[in-house]
Amino acid sequence: MSRKTTARILKFLSLSAATAVLLLGLLSGILSPSVFPPFVFRILLIAAGCLLLVLVFCADRFYRSLVSDFSNDICETVDALMEDREPDSFQPYEDSAVSKAQGKLLQYYDKMRDEHRQSDQERQTLQELVSDISHQVKTPVANIQMFTGILREHELAPEKRNEFLDLMSAQISKLDFLMQSLIKMSRLETGTFTIHMEESRLSDTIARAVSAVWAKAEQKELQIDVDCESDVLVRHDAKWTAEALGNILDNAVKYTPAGGSIRIRVRPWQFYTRIDIADTGIGIAEEHYNDVFRRFYRAEEVASEEGVGLGLYLARGIITRQHGYISVKSKQGEGSTFSVYLLT
Repeated sequence: MSRKTTARILKFLSLSAATAVLLLGLLSGILSPSVFPPFVFRILLIAAGCLLLVLVFCADRFYRSLVSDFSNDICETVDALMEDREPDSFQPYEDSAVSKAQGKLLQYYDKMRDEHRQSDQERQTLQELVSDISHQVKTPVANIQMFTGILREHELAPEKRNEFLDLMSAQISKLDFLMQSLIKMSRLETGTFTIHMEESRLSDTIARAVSAVWAKAEQKELQIDVDCESDVLVRHDAKWTAEALGNILDNAVKYTPAGGSIRIRVRPWQFYTRIDIADTGIGIAEEHYNDVFRRFYRAEEVASEEGVGLGLYLARGIITRQHGYISVKSKQGEGSTFSVYLLT
C-alpha cells in the first residue's frame, strides 16, 4: 500500500471517529433530554447532520481517490510491460488489490513472452528445416537433370545408355528415400501421426524390424542373432517401434564391415524392457553420442556412405513419444550398442 493511500485511510478513519463521538453525544442527549437545554440540543443536531454530510463527501472523495490510484497503478504497470521492464510501483509481497492485479498482469505477460519465444524458436527451426531439405534434395535433382541432358543430347551406345539409366534410377531411389524420410520427420515433429499403444509380443516387432534389413545384411555376410523370449509382452506401438528398431539396425548393417555380426538382446526389467542392439562396426566417438541423434547429422568418416542422417533422429522421436528413451555406448573400431528402453 502506498504512503498516499495510507494517509488517506488514516484521515478517513479520524473523521469517522470524530463523527462517531458526536453521534454518541447526540444519542446521549436524545436519551437524556434533561442533560442539554433545547437550544443546545438543536445545535448538536444540526452539527451532527453537517458532520454526516461532510463524512459522506469525504467518503466519496476517498473512494474516488482510491479508484484513481488503482487505475493509475494499473496503467503504469501496463506501460512498463509494454516497454519490457518491471513496474516501479510493483510490490509483490503486499496484500492489496493493486498488487494482486499487477501480479496477474505479470503472469499473463510472462506467459505471452514465453509463447512468443517459442514461436520464434519454431520459426527458426522451420527455416533450418527448409534449408536442410533444400540442401539434401539439391544433389539428386541436379544429378537427374544432368543425366537427362546427356541422354537427350548425345547418341550413346546401348551399354552406356543403360549405365546412365541405372545411375538415374539410383538417384531417383535416393530422392524417394529422402522424401519418405522427410515425410516421416514432418509427421513426427508436427505430431500428426498417431501412436496406438497395446500390449503385444516384442519378438514379433523385432522380427518385423529385422526383416527390413535382412537382405542388406546377407549381401555383406553379416550375422544377426536375436535373443528374445517369445512370451515377453510390452505395451507399445508395433508398427512405429519396428520402424525405430529398423532404423537402428539399418545403421548397424551400413557401418559394420563385411563378415561382422549384429546381436539383439532383450531383457525385461521392473519398469522398462531393455533392447540392446550391438554391432561390430566402426564405432562412435564418445563426444558424438548426442550428435548421432541430431537431424541430418553425418560424421565426417561416413560422409561417403549412403544416407541422409535421419534414421536415429526418427528412432529417438518414435521411442520418446512412447515414453521410452534410447542410449548409446560405443568404442571406435570395436562397435556400438544402442539400448532402447520401453515401458513395461
